[in-house]
Amino acid sequence: MGKRGSRSQSQLLNTLTKKQKKHLRDFGEEHPFYDRVSRKEAKPRICQLSESSDTSDSESESESEPEQVSGYHKLLATLKNVSEEEEEDEEEEEEEEDSIIDDAEMNDEGGGSDFSVEEEMAAESTQSPDTDVALSADPEGKEDEEAPPGTSKASSDEFTDAKHESLFSLETNFLEEESGDKSSKASQDPFLQHVNKELKEKEIQAVATNPKTTHELKWPILGQLVFSSKFQKLETFKPPKDIDLKSLHLQKPLESTWTKTNSQFLSGPQKSSSPFTPFQKELFLIMNSYRDLFYPERTSLKNGEEIRHVYCLHVVNHVLKANAQVLGNNSKRRSQKFGVGDDDDFRDQGLTRPKVLIVVPFREAALRVVQLFISLLEGDSKKKIIVSNKKRFQGEYGSDPEERPPNLKRPEDYEAVFVGNIDDHFRIGVAILQRSIRLYAPFYSSDILIASPLGLRTIIGGEGEKKRDFDFLSSIELLIIDQADIYLMQNWEHVLHLMNHMNLLPLDSHGVDFSRVRMWSLNNWSKYYRQTLLFGALQDAQINSVFNKYCVNMQGQVAVRNVPMTGSISHVLVQLPHVFQRMEAENLASVIDARFNFFVNKILPQYRDAVMSHTLIYIPSYFDFVRLRNYFKKEELNFTHICEYTQKAGVSRARHFFLQGEKQFLLFTERFHFYKRYTIKGIRNLIFYELPTYPHFYSEICNMLRATNRGEEATWTCTVLYSKYDAQKLAAVVGVERAAQMLQSKKNVHLFITGEK
Repeated sequence: MGKRGSRSQSQLLNTLTKKQKKHLRDFGEEHPFYDRVSRKEAKPRICQLSESSDTSDSESESESEPEQVSGYHKLLATLKNVSEEEEEDEEEEEEEEDSIIDDAEMNDEGGGSDFSVEEEMAAESTQSPDTDVALSADPEGKEDEEAPPGTSKASSDEFTDAKHESLFSLETNFLEEESGDKSSKASQDPFLQHVNKELKEKEIQAVATNPKTTHELKWPILGQLVFSSKFQKLETFKPPKDIDLKSLHLQKPLESTWTKTNSQFLSGPQKSSSPFTPFQKELFLIMNSYRDLFYPERTSLKNGEEIRHVYCLHVVNHVLKANAQVLGNNSKRRSQKFGVGDDDDFRDQGLTRPKVLIVVPFREAALRVVQLFISLLEGDSKKKIIVSNKKRFQGEYGSDPEERPPNLKRPEDYEAVFVGNIDDHFRIGVAILQRSIRLYAPFYSSDILIASPLGLRTIIGGEGEKKRDFDFLSSIELLIIDQADIYLMQNWEHVLHLMNHMNLLPLDSHGVDFSRVRMWSLNNWSKYYRQTLLFGALQDAQINSVFNKYCVNMQGQVAVRNVPMTGSISHVLVQLPHVFQRMEAENLASVIDARFNFFVNKILPQYRDAVMSHTLIYIPSYFDFVRLRNYFKKEELNFTHICEYTQKAGVSRARHFFLQGEKQFLLFTERFHFYKRYTIKGIRNLIFYELPTYPHFYSEICNMLRATNRGEEATWTCTVLYSKYDAQKLAAVVGVERAAQMLQSKKNVHLFITGEK
């Protein structure tokens, strides 16, 4: 081997990778990677070194020739890239090739790499120091943990878009044309009023002790609204009768594109008078005021698409304004003389670039959101916007209609929810700049993140996991959680885990220019500036808890609190007596045990007789299902069960045994009903172990009794367990007035539904 450069042992160990340290430990010598000159190997010829460099034996001569040093560094760069790709699984040499493939697949899934067939994608990217900030982190985690914070590691499988990189970089772009808006108009912009408002230390400290002040107001369309805030000043407002696009301070080109994008919901004279439906107008006024919003009446059949259009308009408007502010300050800093001006005048961004997070349950919803973004930026203009990786996105997030099984008879709401691609593990970064959209952007180069709770959970990770990253959530200014009720059927713990990691100080700097970071972001006050929009289909205690606990926006919160006057019990079409049995619990934590003991001691003995066969027990919680299943096995009761994890053959067997009466009890979980909607035949007795999460499930389950009507209506029974902590679910089933009477009275309630009128 040739001569090595002189350096101390400590410097050597600090710069060696895992593979190089292993080589030093095994062979007692430095890895050839650090050889200054190599006589034997012909690899330097790959870098097109001169012949004199190959025959040079003197260290002083090699250092004096700039061409040789330059070529050598090129060689080192190629070798270093190879070592970085294999670094993660060095200890398991037999799995090195598989680990590289796995890393490439994970980066593809999270937007970290793209080797699609599109011609505009380049295989390698030569980044300038300015663009290193935009690609300073891998969305799947930290590829090289030995790298110092804030440095860029562009590996061979990292997502690169050499053709459009400069187009989407905030650091290297400038505002081409001044907006021309006067300062008076700019001061009225809700966006500027929100981000430029400075909180004081006393106000932040008082939030923990201040009681929440509330005020109720009724709006024409949304209904009963509850304004609340923990800050001293609580502002409420009424919706105006007419709305003007100019008064909304929409960024160009949204004023012209919104009317066409939203035209499907407008008709007749309304189309010419207002670009919003009355429902959308009230929603957008609350969004544009940057208050937190909880709307629990979002349904896929009725108003789901209207809501999606409105919050997509708000998202694009927010991102365009935020980016325009950064690009405008870039222009000002470039044009001003050196040393003139104050750096505090240019604080216009957060600690990381992602500023909007949209949480949706399925890929189909993400597809529709991106399509709306394109429509809002493009409109009816003849000049098409640049959409990077559009073909790949449509292939991964679209669906083939022929793949759907034919002749499936399901309720309309089921068809509306489970339409298109229903994969629930995904995440994608979107960058928007100068009428261009970049899909599959790395998270730290993205303006908008669209993901499912599961997709985010696999990146955020948990305590003790080696590969985890949640710094991209540090500067989220707008959080949208759409279809929150579906997450109750997926895994609500993922939502709680996400909320616990929102707006935390990042662990690495990610190359940020701290002179451009807003002071309230540096003070770790981002959660007081974050606007949260929460949409769901029902009033649920767990969703309410997230809104009350994690939404602390300084502008205040707005929650829609309409009470159901008529419950879903009115949609029961069979003649069935309903017995609501109340159980007592000391506190909310003891409800689970109290319900189990009440069922085992009071309810189950009434159904052990063979006469009470064909009994279906509806169980919303999977944990309660496992507890009851274990108890039934211990008591050796004649039962079968169906849950969301039951195989198809097991489901068919259980349905057959229950219909024929070979099994007396059928344990039936709510999540199975949510995902399958099978009609269970042979039911004669119903027991609702707990009130359903979705109110309409109550009537659906009850109406299953008529599937096998053999003149047994007189023997049908329905028993429901409830407690005072089930007030919201009870009101949704029986109506608010009857629920209030049932909660005040501690006696059991007997209701009789006469059936179809």
